[in-house]
Amino acid sequence: MLRNLLGMTPDRQAEIDRMMLKLDGTSAKSNLGANAILSVSMATAATAAKSHKAPLYAYLGGVSGFRLPVPMMNIINGGEHADNSVDLQEFMVIPSGAPSFREALRYGAETFHALKKILQSKGYATSVGDEGGFAPNLKSNEEACEVIIEAIQVAGYQPGKDIFLALDAAASSFCNQGSYVFQKSESGKKKLNRDAGILRKHG
Repeated sequence: MLRNLLGMTPDRQAEIDRMMLKLDGTSAKSNLGANAILSVSMATAATAAKSHKAPLYAYLGGVSGFRLPVPMMNIINGGEHADNSVDLQEFMVIPSGAPSFREALRYGAETFHALKKILQSKGYATSVGDEGGFAPNLKSNEEACEVIIEAIQVAGYQPGKDIFLALDAAASSFCNQGSYVFQKSESGKKKLNRDAGILRKHG
């Protein structure tokens, strides 16, 4: 990868990204590795921003880059990142209704602390998973969504207006020999139907 990068200017972000994808040559980025490709891409963007003496968000955002992006905060961990009964890997909150990044951070922090109290009141552990979210032994993915919605409300915010719920299923971890296998709770079709219901209710 280094030989191909030498001499390229960091301003040519798209060209550098395309070059790495071409070098890898696989849809899953399995030759160079997705982490290596992402790291180089991020370093390229950061270097270009520094050369223009601009914050990264402003450089990437161009004429629209006048404000920091809305943070996505991981507050419950499941899947392979936690030893519990929840299949989905990350349950996040997005404070899109906040007027600024500073306020969005506060919305998220208050929701996180409200969630801790709710989990404790229900007898759940409040240890954290690999990525900093709580990893309680909840009964299902739906219960995870429900306690987060409750935490948003307890913190004084309106779900779906001030703060939104986001999920990272990491569904590739369910795949086994071409089929999706849910080992922590329900199986196949029933699981997909239930998760579709979660999205309709909380999405």
